[in-house]
Amino acid sequence: MVQGTSSSAGKSLMVTALCHSFARRGISVAPFKAQNMSNNAAVCPDGAEIGRAQAVQAIAAGLEPTADMNPILIKPEADSRSQVIVMGRPWRSLEARDYYPQKDFLWGEVTAALDRLGTAYNLVIIEGAGSPAELNLKASDMVNMAVALYVKAPVLLVGDIDRGGIFAQLLGTYWLLPQEEQELVRGFLVNKFRGDLSLFQDGIQILEERSHVPVLGVIPYIHDLHIPEEDAVVLENPSLEFQRSTTETDIVVIHLPRIANFDDFDPLNAEAGVNIRYVSSPEEIGNPEAIILPGTKSTVDDLKWLYDRGIAKVIQAHAQSGGAVVGICGGYQMLGQAIHDSHGIESHDKHISGLGLLPIETNFVSEKATYQAIAQVKGGPAWLSGLQSQTITGYEIHMGLTPGDKSWLEITSRNGQQTKVMDGSVSHEGNIWGCYIHGLFDNLNFRRAWLFYLGWQASHPDPANNFATSLTHLADTIETAIDMQQLEAILWESSP
Repeated sequence: MVQGTSSSAGKSLMVTALCHSFARRGISVAPFKAQNMSNNAAVCPDGAEIGRAQAVQAIAAGLEPTADMNPILIKPEADSRSQVIVMGRPWRSLEARDYYPQKDFLWGEVTAALDRLGTAYNLVIIEGAGSPAELNLKASDMVNMAVALYVKAPVLLVGDIDRGGIFAQLLGTYWLLPQEEQELVRGFLVNKFRGDLSLFQDGIQILEERSHVPVLGVIPYIHDLHIPEEDAVVLENPSLEFQRSTTETDIVVIHLPRIANFDDFDPLNAEAGVNIRYVSSPEEIGNPEAIILPGTKSTVDDLKWLYDRGIAKVIQAHAQSGGAVVGICGGYQMLGQAIHDSHGIESHDKHISGLGLLPIETNFVSEKATYQAIAQVKGGPAWLSGLQSQTITGYEIHMGLTPGDKSWLEITSRNGQQTKVMDGSVSHEGNIWGCYIHGLFDNLNFRRAWLFYLGWQASHPDPANNFATSLTHLADTIETAIDMQQLEAILWESSP
């Protein structure tokens, strides 16, 4: 099991790296995270919804993702309310105070999923969440040491030296654990190290002497990894946000409070000459070639936020001046004339006005659509005309129906079953468009047709292999930085 001293310490990346490392050695390995809180989700082949990080880890292990890899997914809808996904399907929307009384039922789902994986694979690499030393949450723990104790898993504890305070992180966390949990901690990992490693040798010695836990590795700060982030925490740190560029095709993504699946735009950012910026105020928008409204877990609340912040007016003015505006999923719903929620699916507002940029209206329904999708471009104005009859792949995660007479997509397959569903809407000029399908920009022809329309010029080949290259680079780096011989001894000695 890989646990961390805090959120974003590097747990997800370590699990991804180790899954890929062991898989390419021929070991049958699968990832597992009992409970994930993130609006970055993925759709499994059977339509189950799990955390994006676990889907990435499954791919790293050479597997199709399944709900067993992430039996509980918590998707925040408001500051203290979340939709709870259990075994890939919506279960309930709960206030935080109402979640923990459900522990007995949820723990049963967690252990059953972990047992199934343990039977099916030679090695399961478990990811924790946050920190195991959150003392006020210990009684309700279903994702950290409770899981490690259940299967007697050896634990690697990861600390982020780039944040500073690595000794307080690792030693403090370790010292706060009761003895039976300390005994499971078999190694420390120091993550995101910059500079000369020889200067940290005394640091390694201090950690080991004061804990009697070996430091299994010091992992360097790895630049330019094209691997999706687990959640939107990365966007909360201004130093990690993409900065304005005057020499590249400038695309703004509105950083909605409940932004979801923002890895949709990683393929755009991977293209040379494209600059992606995440902004949350009118002043930051500037004069980009395009503005994108991304997916969201709470369309109505985030639409109100656009109006309250004054961002809505900027988007409308940009569109009216001929600028490109795109909406994906919840962002697509916002671009329409109105959103209707007569059953109170998402809010107490029965009706709310959209941005009025597309001739569509959305009706919220109780059934959630979660599909891996294949679609065909039906054509359309401007840049879409050259894509007519081309096939694109992606996935759907939404709770709304948006009929329209200007659909430019026909979904032909959902979870492997043939279908015929029209999707999307586009303005007469072609500058404003949207649809429900996530992952559109992973499709090379589609991505580049739209970028060419914005005035971008290709200067490099398709970066589609960036993910595979990043996985290899990540695994190579981890194998060099970690004492793999000692790690394997810990793993197999602990096996039944």
